[in-house]
Amino acid sequence: MVQRFLLPLLVLTSLLAYFWPADWIDPFSKEISSYYLDWLIIITMFSIGWMLPRNELEQVARRWKTVLGGVLVQYATMPLLALGCGLLFQLKGDYLLGMVLVGCVPGAMASNVLTINARGNASYSVSLTTVAALLGGRMDLLEQAAGDGVYARSSVKLCYTVVAPVITGFLAGRIFSNWEQRARQLCPLVANLAILAIIAVVVGRTRTQLEDLPLQILAALLLLNLAGYTAGHLAARTMKLPDSMGRALTLEIGMQNAGVGTLLALTLFTDTSAIPPAFYTFGCMFTGTVLAGYWRKREQKDEQ
Repeated sequence: MVQRFLLPLLVLTSLLAYFWPADWIDPFSKEISSYYLDWLIIITMFSIGWMLPRNELEQVARRWKTVLGGVLVQYATMPLLALGCGLLFQLKGDYLLGMVLVGCVPGAMASNVLTINARGNASYSVSLTTVAALLGGRMDLLEQAAGDGVYARSSVKLCYTVVAPVITGFLAGRIFSNWEQRARQLCPLVANLAILAIIAVVVGRTRTQLEDLPLQILAALLLLNLAGYTAGHLAARTMKLPDSMGRALTLEIGMQNAGVGTLLALTLFTDTSAIPPAFYTFGCMFTGTVLAGYWRKREQKDEQ
């Protein structure tokens, strides 16, 4: 239920954070972001690792060419597209940094759920997300936006907040296999609640900046999202993938793990730099839901 209504819940919790009395939420949000956000994302990625199917590594090995090709397309296009969109709309400073960060993080787990809704190849989608999460992300382009030392700090951050928890969660799921059914009920809830908390903290901490938010940021994020879907579609056509796998690749590339990007921005950079990743969460969830619904209806129409 939380996954199904994630977008309305994002809107609701963000509105609460925005209109909540500042003297109540500001100390709370600062305390969370200074320590607990790290653990929040670690628990989230641990839950994602636990939810990965038992035979996922076998699936990745079996179709390693298409998986590797899809991940390479994502890491080759999204960071450059993010930088290009930011420069096209003349974003500067922390806004440009947050924009580039959106393109550099791994793919989102939400793309797996939307792939199922779109009647795409869920196993291929999970394989793409798994490999992308294990690689951690492409942070070298952040050097151009934030200067020296960012690549090392962000890579280390991704290692212990994303890569290590995913591997640990996957191994824990194999060791404690008798807990699998309960974990599959609990882990999605934990992951989605963590996303809601992270975005709410960003809204609460940046409420003053949001009042004067330049509209070109929203336009740049929308263009990046649509360009990511286009890159995924063209890559699927180039690799001659079946329609079901093409849908999975399109959603995977267009949807980025903006929750991780938001965390990196809050803990490594500034509150303002967390605004683009937070807004991208809304955008990609909305467009991804619409796109998956269109594919699903078209599939049902074809069957009829």
